[in-house]
Amino acid sequence: MSDSISPTSLDALPWSEPRVCVVGDVMVDAYMWGHVHRISPEAPVPVVEVSRKEQRVGGAANVVKNLAALGAEVDLISVVGDDQAGRDLTSLLATMCTPHLSLDPSRPTTVKTRVISGGHHVVRVDEESTAEVSSEVSQEALLALNALLNGDLKPDVVILEDYDKGLMTESLVGQIIEACRHADVPVTVDPKLKRFSAYRKVDLFKPNLKELNEGLGLSPPVRPSDREGMSHAVEALMAQLGCERVFVTLGEHGSWIHAPNEDVHHVHIPALPRKVVDVSGAGDTVIAVASLMLASEANAVDVAA
Repeated sequence: MSDSISPTSLDALPWSEPRVCVVGDVMVDAYMWGHVHRISPEAPVPVVEVSRKEQRVGGAANVVKNLAALGAEVDLISVVGDDQAGRDLTSLLATMCTPHLSLDPSRPTTVKTRVISGGHHVVRVDEESTAEVSSEVSQEALLALNALLNGDLKPDVVILEDYDKGLMTESLVGQIIEACRHADVPVTVDPKLKRFSAYRKVDLFKPNLKELNEGLGLSPPVRPSDREGMSHAVEALMAQLGCERVFVTLGEHGSWIHAPNEDVHHVHIPALPRKVVDVSGAGDTVIAVASLMLASEANAVDVAA
C-alpha cells in the first residue's frame, strides 16, 4: 500500500504552514484484497476471491497527500482523463489540495490496480497512456504555475514529480525550471530516466539507485556498498545536470546525499529495517519530506535524513 505520513507530532517539524506546488503525473492506486483457494480451470493461474477493494491517490497525488499530512498548503498541477477514474481522483484530492487539473478526453486517467492475497502481490493491471500531452495541456499547466508564482499564494518550493505518463514533456520541464528560477523558488525533482537531461540547474535531484545507474549508463552498475563508485557516479551526475544537491535513494540501504555548496560530501544515511508488503509510494514520501526540509532552509544532511 502507498507509504504515507502520519499527521502526528507535526509541531516538532522545522516548518510552519509551508506552501508547495506539485507538478506531475497523477494516478489512481486501486487495490483488491482477497484469498486464493483454487487454480483456474481456464489457465494455470490463481483465482482470487475478492473481499475488499479500495482506491487511493497515486503518483504526484500521493506526494500531495503526504504534504497535506505534514501541514503544507498544496497546489497540484496535472492532467486527468474525462472518465470515471478522473472524477474519482478529483474527488479524492478535494480535501488535500487546491487542484489545477486539465481535462484531456483523448487520454485515460492512469489507474494501477494491485491484486493482493496472503500479503503477496498476485498481479498488477495498468490502464494508462504514456503519450506526451498536447501543447494546449502543457500551456494550461504553465499558465497555472505562473499564476501561482506571481500571485499572493506564491509557493515556497515547487516539486516536479515525473512518472513518465506524458505530462512532463522536455519543453514544459525547461519552462517550469526557468520560471521558478526567475521567481526565486527552489525546485526539487523526482525524475524518470527518459528526461534526466531536462532537469538541469534544479535545487534537489532525487533519483533512485536504478535510475542513477541507467541514467549514467554504468556497466557494471554501482552498488551502495561501493563508496568510491557511488561518489564518482554522484559527482558525474551533478556535473551533467549542474544541480545544487543530489539525493539518491538506495531502498533497504538508505540514502546518499551530496551537496558540496553546503560542505556536505557523500554522506550515506542507513535505512531502518522495516517489513513492507508494497513499496509503491515510498519515493513520494521521501520527496515530500525532503522538499519541505529544503524550503525550511535545513542543511542537506537533515534533508536526506
